[in-house]
Amino acid sequence: MGIKTLKYGGLIVRPATGEQMALKLAIPNKGRLNERTVQILKLAGLDFEDADERKLYANVKRRDITVMFLRAADIVRFVHSGAVDLGVTGRDLVLEAGADVLTLHDLNYGHCRLSLAAPDALGIQSVRDVKDGSIIATSFPNMTRKFFAANGKRVEIEEISGAAEIAPHLGVADMIVDLVSSGSTLKMNHLKEVAVIAESQAVIIANRKAYAERQEEMDELVAAIRSVLDAENKKYLMADVPTASLEEVRRFFPGIAGPTIMNIMGRDDVVAIHVVIDKDKVYDAVVRLKKMGATGILITPIDRMVP
Repeated sequence: MGIKTLKYGGLIVRPATGEQMALKLAIPNKGRLNERTVQILKLAGLDFEDADERKLYANVKRRDITVMFLRAADIVRFVHSGAVDLGVTGRDLVLEAGADVLTLHDLNYGHCRLSLAAPDALGIQSVRDVKDGSIIATSFPNMTRKFFAANGKRVEIEEISGAAEIAPHLGVADMIVDLVSSGSTLKMNHLKEVAVIAESQAVIIANRKAYAERQEEMDELVAAIRSVLDAENKKYLMADVPTASLEEVRRFFPGIAGPTIMNIMGRDDVVAIHVVIDKDKVYDAVVRLKKMGATGILITPIDRMVP
């Protein structure tokens, strides 16, 4: 039997054989997840070679990793087949595909929800009000079918590829099932969110066989990504504080393992403190430090935070 291949935009992707190949990481080539994912990978230390929006893949400098830029909807299929080892995509797409892949980590961005929405004029308040035989336009037919079946409703599914919100106005569907973020698009098109079918966000998924064979490499990559995400809500604070205020410093700045306190050459009355604080506590921290008589207060961002 020959090696299974998948073609994508002229690129032939082959699953790894017995020979160890570069780890293949697939990320969305455009849309809501692309820019954020690229930003996080670069902060994690992955330096792409000659990457631009027209390329299908880019090697990572000094790392045995190839980043592949694919449609988010195709990433699940490619990971499932083993054509790529792991990928970043939306949980909604994983659920819709029903593929047997491992979810390694929730990434806490790209938040949205798959929801049933109906025209305001229909006056539908819940799924119980949906009449049997209603036509539902969606690009998520599998999840939509399961949802209505679980609620004892017999509906017709009109599968579309996008712009679902226009379907009721064109008369091709009574309601829609689509992704919702803020809900502003629904309101603009006089649609009301009736029920949430599933919550979604960006996730890292892996091929089961590839993970079993290359777990250490994948876990290292996931840990690097997590270190960036963990650091985003933190700030690094430095200040010179009177020694008389050290007990108050310990109480107010627990940090990760407590504040780091260092002597200042030639000074017995002042020490330097370094501590990691939550981003939303910066304002209060500066106010408290100034009341303690602190000087030289510096606050800097953190690119990565490795426990």
